[in-house]
Amino acid sequence: MDAPFDPPLALASLSGDADAEWARAGAQYAGAAFLGGIALDEPSRAAARDLVARDRNEFLPDDPFAWIDDQLDALADVDLRAGVNVRATSPAPVREAAAVCASHDAVVEVNAHCRQDELCAVGCGETLLADTARLREYVAAAAETGATVSVKVRAGVDGVDLAATARAVADAGATVLHVDAMDSEHAIAGVVDAAPSLFVVANNEVRDEASVREYLAYGADAVSVGRPSTDPVALERVSDALDAAHASTT
Repeated sequence: MDAPFDPPLALASLSGDADAEWARAGAQYAGAAFLGGIALDEPSRAAARDLVARDRNEFLPDDPFAWIDDQLDALADVDLRAGVNVRATSPAPVREAAAVCASHDAVVEVNAHCRQDELCAVGCGETLLADTARLREYVAAAAETGATVSVKVRAGVDGVDLAATARAVADAGATVLHVDAMDSEHAIAGVVDAAPSLFVVANNEVRDEASVREYLAYGADAVSVGRPSTDPVALERVSDALDAAHASTT
């Protein structure tokens, strides 16, 4: 399997904060940066507006597809693989966003992760984990454009067989699975075993050499950092930990 980015450290999307400027600031350490999340259609945008009303940061440009294009264009001279985490209530907007990403050789990341009540109420984010058929439609729509497709998921959701989800999205055309392990680090091993064709990125509490080595031991191909992505000291520590871990296996 060819790695979609290298070094194996990604900056994970931070709603309302993860834009091109944010990605550029962390590019010294990372191989990829997932911008967004960005709401694509009116129901998801309405949910995002409700989140803003209760003081959460969200991207709400007039035209989300133009925003994606502009942000990716702003990273054209930056040495990392850009991606965009997207939310929608149907496959068509995901396909449109994926086409923009494909034109920039960027990754489109289907958000099956966010758990805010407002987003879940309109069928976005984590609700997709309980509706595998719909999630497959999103992934297939994105893959039709030729874009590299990632799916951001969350471990530990009641009633969700994450290994089955991994197999389903791989069959639908995803090549990257970005897993928020939610303090269930062993979940990484389950998805790696279930869908070996996927490039698995482990997320949650990636802070130091111990956390990096644990995720790699469970089979992760890469790790990602969320809130620490704005802290160069933390990024350097994780980057050094990855270098040390890989050096010890060669």
